Amino acid sequence: MLIADDLDKLLEILPDFIKIPLHNHNSRKQLIEVVIDLGRRPEARFPSRPEYLSLRNLSWSDLDFCIKRIGPFSGDNRAGIEKTLHRISCIKNRQGNIMGLTCRVGRAIFGTISIIRDLLERQESILILGKPGVGKTTAIREIARILADEMEKRVVIIDTSNEIAGDGDIPHPSIGRARRMQVARPELQHQVMIEAVENHMPEVIIIDEIGTELEAFAARTIAERGVQLVGTAHGNRLESLIKNPTLVDLVGGIQQVTLGDDEAKRRGTQKSILERKSSSAFQVTIEIHDRSNWIIHEAVEDTVDQILQGYQVLQQRRHLDSSGKSIIDCDVSLQSEIKNSVNANSQWRNLSEPLPLSLIESDNYPDYLLKKSLTSFSSNKFLKEVSVSSLEQVIWVYPYLINYNNCKIWIDSFGWPIILTKRIEKADVILGLYSELKQNTKLRQIAKIRKMKIYTIPNNSRFQIIRAVYKLLKMHSEKAIK
Repeated sequence: MLIADDLDKLLEILPDFIKIPLHNHNSRKQLIEVVIDLGRRPEARFPSRPEYLSLRNLSWSDLDFCIKRIGPFSGDNRAGIEKTLHRISCIKNRQGNIMGLTCRVGRAIFGTISIIRDLLERQESILILGKPGVGKTTAIREIARILADEMEKRVVIIDTSNEIAGDGDIPHPSIGRARRMQVARPELQHQVMIEAVENHMPEVIIIDEIGTELEAFAARTIAERGVQLVGTAHGNRLESLIKNPTLVDLVGGIQQVTLGDDEAKRRGTQKSILERKSSSAFQVTIEIHDRSNWIIHEAVEDTVDQILQGYQVLQQRRHLDSSGKSIIDCDVSLQSEIKNSVNANSQWRNLSEPLPLSLIESDNYPDYLLKKSLTSFSSNKFLKEVSVSSLEQVIWVYPYLINYNNCKIWIDSFGWPIILTKRIEKADVILGLYSELKQNTKLRQIAKIRKMKIYTIPNNSRFQIIRAVYKLLKMHSEKAIK
């Protein structure tokens, strides 16, 4: 990873009693920010700890020394140093006088997005979530450069606080060939977003810190015009974004729907439920928990639907090992607040041989769901719990009213010894939707004559299909051992 931080230019704006200790500090390359408050000792913040830089308290003259060496503060009380990525934010008193400064170190880190390079090549809109300081802006800066230089896209950056491309009229070279549009006032960001589409014909628009309802609406408008979006928003998880009434429209919004008695009974839910209101402006969501551990939701709409219905969500975790190799794992999102639902929403049934009640209750999932990692999507090995050597032959499955192509891709990604067939006479078992199989007496009669077992799931979600197929494989493995 190549890091360019221009730290010396930030140190030049500081008084000597702050600059010299920082210049000689052993951890200066890990410096996050310098905090300068009137009447207090200057403080440096590192990833592991804060540290005082001097015994001397700051005076008005020290603050004035710093302010004169930086650019003017914008409407969001931010300024910068020309031709750098550093950000200086100010704290003002009631009279509008500056009482303190937060000097954030801006770094261009090349190679940070290697673990999501494949997502960029899919040309889908990407929303990056994470708490402040976790590296969202650094990531989209690198994304802008990759899209503009290596993929040769027409990229426009909406740089509200000059944090992506630096201060001054000439953008920082870390964004490559991407163009930068500055915003006069933060409340005008949504207008500049629309202006970029109408005037400059971009293929990709980069937006940092989508935070208002108008900006969320502008993002949806841009997505509907066929322009790829890459944006960031504050929030640790996708679930927290859904609960945010200001930004929930970014992932389709939610609405309350009242079902009829028969439909509510069929679904096994209450009559009043929450559903996604419209299509999402972003197809992919990335949760950055730390710089080397990212959670990927490749199908945002499906994930939002599963969360609203109260299902546990299969999520993709990408991280770097000690050698710098990208690792892709699949695990289950253990939500702290899952919508209450009756058994019909979460169980899968064997109509010819019902499972014990303890296995199908919605609050008692099999042990394998509680494991932190199921398997690697890039691996062709089976799960350790399944004894593959004990299987005498592959299992032929007839999928009834289940998306055939998606189901095949998901099964193949695990390398399981299962073959999907569209010919029922070749199948060993039937896997289908409970609501449909329950009414198809002809298919059930065929299965009875051929002594085929029927397994059902409540919906077409990836979680339900993989869970059912895994259980099916495990049961056949245990029979082969016996």
